[in-house]
Amino acid sequence: MAKRKRLSPAQPTYLSTAPESKSALGGPGSLSAPPIAQVASEAATEGALQELTAVLETARAKGLMIEEIALEAIDETHLVRDRLEQDEEEMGALVGSLRARGQQTPIEVVELGQTADGKTHGLISGWRRLRAMRRLHAETGDPAFATIKALVIQPDGAEGAYVAMVEENEIRVNLSHYERARIAVRALREGVYSSQKYALQSLFANATRAKRSKIGSFVTLVEALDEDLLFPTAIREKLGLGLARAFAQTPGFADEVVAALRATARPTAEAEQEVLSQLLAAYEGSEIRAPLWIKRPLPSRRLSGAGSCGTACPGARVRSLDPADHIGADERVSVQAAAGVRLGFTPGQQRIELTGTAVDTTLMEDLKAWLRRR
Repeated sequence: MAKRKRLSPAQPTYLSTAPESKSALGGPGSLSAPPIAQVASEAATEGALQELTAVLETARAKGLMIEEIALEAIDETHLVRDRLEQDEEEMGALVGSLRARGQQTPIEVVELGQTADGKTHGLISGWRRLRAMRRLHAETGDPAFATIKALVIQPDGAEGAYVAMVEENEIRVNLSHYERARIAVRALREGVYSSQKYALQSLFANATRAKRSKIGSFVTLVEALDEDLLFPTAIREKLGLGLARAFAQTPGFADEVVAALRATARPTAEAEQEVLSQLLAAYEGSEIRAPLWIKRPLPSRRLSGAGSCGTACPGARVRSLDPADHIGADERVSVQAAAGVRLGFTPGQQRIELTGTAVDTTLMEDLKAWLRRR
């Protein structure tokens, strides 16, 4: 009878995971990735990082990336500003909006590099937002208002910076013609542009030709009256264009307006407008005129001549150029000498001026011949 083989019970650990073993050939016991896979993974990671860095640098260079910059690091005087005044009511509304909702629109700045005063960025546009954030920080001391969101742009030189400022303000605020003209004058004086005409064409390239012409007329006012006007932005378009036309026709009239402004108290914008309006009315209403404010108060209505009072209004000094009619040394008279020719005479300066559309080379030659014969 055959002997039966006795079976031992099954071992519970028989099917458990075998202990890890290292293999020089990277056999089944090794769980690490092959070296070539690690190299490929690292190369892919580095490539993605470089691509992301390049995208961010490009975005920053194009002014598409918003950064947070400390308020004290921004120089708001980097450019001559085109805003002469700020409306306190509008500023209060802006401060309230920033307090309630935070800054929604970034300002624009340009990098300055290292400066003596520690300013790292120059303001291009967003002057009102910067001022409002500084006010909020001063009032609250909240660190949330210690920085401002900004686009760091790289304009094409000084011209590009001024154009960026003007375009931003043309969209967001209603600049007066005087403010527009003033920035053109100041940019020319700063050497940004080679001529006033080029400054107007560059700064207001998107404006209509008619609007640009009006701004050009106000340039005359800025050049003549900027140091003496107290409320320049209040000058109405019609009044400003009339004064500019008068200054062009009679250059000495600008000096008379300056003298009148300096001699007259102007506590309000309305008072200053009244002075300018009366001076222009006197100029337009008197074919021959002398400085009306030197010996008596300014007239309260349009003087003589065309249409208002028949021959002359009370108080008007209508004078001729007849030698018998004495002219004071400090006075200046002006008369329409011929069609298209206006003659101005200032005895104290021994000066005669001819202005008008008919003043040309032919008239100059005729005058030279007449002077040789007299």
